[in-house]
Amino acid sequence: MKRIKVKGYRGIYYREAKRTGGNGIEKVYYILFKRNGKTFEEKAGRQYADQMTPAKASRYRSGRIEGRRKSRKEIRESRQAAKKAEAKRFTIAKLWDLYVETHPENKSLKNEKLKFERYLRSGIGKKEPGALVSLDVSRLRKKLQNQGKRTMAARVLELLRRTINYGVNEALIDPIRLKIKVPKLNNEVTEDLSPKQIKKLIEVLDAETDQTAANVMRLALFTGMRKSEIFKLKWVDLDFRRGFITLRDPKGGPDQKIPLNDSAREIFQSIYKQDDKDGFVFLGRFPGRHLTDCRKSFARIAKAAGFPKGFRPLHGLRHVFASMLASSGKVDMFILQKLLTHKDPKTSQRYAHLRDDTLKRASGVAVSIIAQAVKGTKENEKKIVNLQEAQNDTV
Repeated sequence: MKRIKVKGYRGIYYREAKRTGGNGIEKVYYILFKRNGKTFEEKAGRQYADQMTPAKASRYRSGRIEGRRKSRKEIRESRQAAKKAEAKRFTIAKLWDLYVETHPENKSLKNEKLKFERYLRSGIGKKEPGALVSLDVSRLRKKLQNQGKRTMAARVLELLRRTINYGVNEALIDPIRLKIKVPKLNNEVTEDLSPKQIKKLIEVLDAETDQTAANVMRLALFTGMRKSEIFKLKWVDLDFRRGFITLRDPKGGPDQKIPLNDSAREIFQSIYKQDDKDGFVFLGRFPGRHLTDCRKSFARIAKAAGFPKGFRPLHGLRHVFASMLASSGKVDMFILQKLLTHKDPKTSQRYAHLRDDTLKRASGVAVSIIAQAVKGTKENEKKIVNLQEAQNDTV
């Protein structure tokens, strides 16, 4: 291409070339200058693609001569170096993305992704773990706690700690000095209903127009199953012959089996349809989908049944199921753990006090019997003394 000098601009010239991104011809500007006795010829930019003009090219030339500007090659190399450095830089968000990519089997990822996106990615997530300071963590914790989200604060900080530990365990980052303290939660809430309240609930469920919601609540009460376990039940998960229910992925764990008791059997048999034998027990709004929500019906039933304030319609009934078994004195903690499919036996220990109260009452029965026996013995002795006195008086 012929080099054409630009009049009025020293060291500026152009060549004509096919226009980039369009039809026709455009000018490609170059600069020519000397520095430290060496001659340099560099491309300044294209007329349309880079919006380059003779004046801009001249300013670019002055900057290069004075050492205030880098060459296009230097800029390109600098960008490439920055990309390489960024690739080696592991922010908390980048570590989390790697964790998600390498742990697709984690059943809790859906909820954890929501937490990370909402509370971590745009803030702390931009930092490298080693750059975290105690103030960063304190601000996040206080922000959530001030919003009344004490449980969420603990969950988010635990997620942050686990993400960093993943990076350390995979040798992607060095261990950090900061200890992320996760607030302890008081999760020992045990919701319960009195026999009178349970009777009222049964009456309300029998009269309820939405029998799908009523049956879901009946199953929570009679089996202690979680809401997600009930919603995801398929007919193939019910073994009527052996008397067992298979729970698929209960809370992200391996499949479990729980007994199919008589009350649950009656519920399933009342709604069974031959053409649904391969589908979900509780069908959703769309074909092939399971039920996902009955919130309005649950709230209506809870109000009609007079549930205590704060009592959760489904999870609360799971607690009622567990409380009834624990307080019966006939079920030990190991069996209760299996029925509730708790992975950690400590989770079942919240009901231990009910079992202990039953044992205390049982022990108290023995005390009452002994006391009654002692009382009877003293009364008999008193009768004998009175009889002897009467005989003496007669003599």
